[in-house]
Amino acid sequence: MKATKRFVFQSLLWIIIWLVLWITQSFNFGFFRENLLSVIFQILLLAGLIYFAAPKLLFKKRYLLFMLFGLAAIILGSYISSSLFSLPPPRIPPRMPGAENLIKRVPRGGIPSKFLIHFLLLAVSAVLGTFLETLFYAQKKEEETIKNNNERLATELKLLKSQINPHFLFNTLNNIYALSAISATKTQESISYLANMLRYVLYDCEQAFVPLTKEISYIENYIKLFTTKSSKKYPITTTYEIGSKGILIAPMLVIPFVENAFKHSNIEKVAGTFLHIKVISKLDKIYFEVENSTSELVENKDKVGGIGLDNVKKRLAILYPNKHELTIENLPDRFKVSLKLNL
Repeated sequence: MKATKRFVFQSLLWIIIWLVLWITQSFNFGFFRENLLSVIFQILLLAGLIYFAAPKLLFKKRYLLFMLFGLAAIILGSYISSSLFSLPPPRIPPRMPGAENLIKRVPRGGIPSKFLIHFLLLAVSAVLGTFLETLFYAQKKEEETIKNNNERLATELKLLKSQINPHFLFNTLNNIYALSAISATKTQESISYLANMLRYVLYDCEQAFVPLTKEISYIENYIKLFTTKSSKKYPITTTYEIGSKGILIAPMLVIPFVENAFKHSNIEKVAGTFLHIKVISKLDKIYFEVENSTSELVENKDKVGGIGLDNVKKRLAILYPNKHELTIENLPDRFKVSLKLNL
């Protein structure tokens, strides 16, 4: 809420309160004249608080100046409003028996002075106004914090994607380069698969979420691109059970796990190796699993490697906080990754 709207809201609130009090006095003109200046000074005090004291002093932690400003404004307003338009004290008819002694019996200070009453009224309006301004300020700061966090997360996600996508492209081009020396036909097929993969990376991945089927299509193109470089029958099995084509997932989320499995399974040797990929989606849940054989001799195939898995963990923490369960099993003869997502 903007400052002007807050000022109008609080001013109308006090005007309504005074109108109600005036109604209870049967529209007594004396009551109206006695308190007119008090209402005006309440509105002026709110204006000074909203437009000057709160933003320039209170919210900049200049507390002493804020208190001095508020106290001075309340005292000045109370003095002026209680001095002007004051009604004369009520006269007691002289014929009333004991009238002379009645005034003497009223103790000094027994009835609150008009200055004190106006001081309390202005103080209450100042305290209430300060409370509301602090409340609106805290709400504004919270909204700014949420906005800044969202911008930071969006920037971080873009950075993570920029690290992942060139990594896949680097591996894919290596495979096509090796294939070009073997078969021109298979090279053409590989370029077609790569074109589909790049289309997904360059266009679909610009969206925050993509259909799960597109992520699976990328995996299929990746497998085809890998298997076309040789006539061998690779021990690769895939299982896809997609309950609904409308299920969405963050792009390039499970690809690094698949790519990592291909890189470390030594599946090129065929004998004694395996690679299993499973994707199951039901209602608002996605279950992903990839399991591959491992070798006692760890080959450093890609010095750029290691980026993907760390990035996926960070992206999961950002995109699916408390809504994912990632399990990584590193056994002597196999490596298994299981991911459960609650959408």
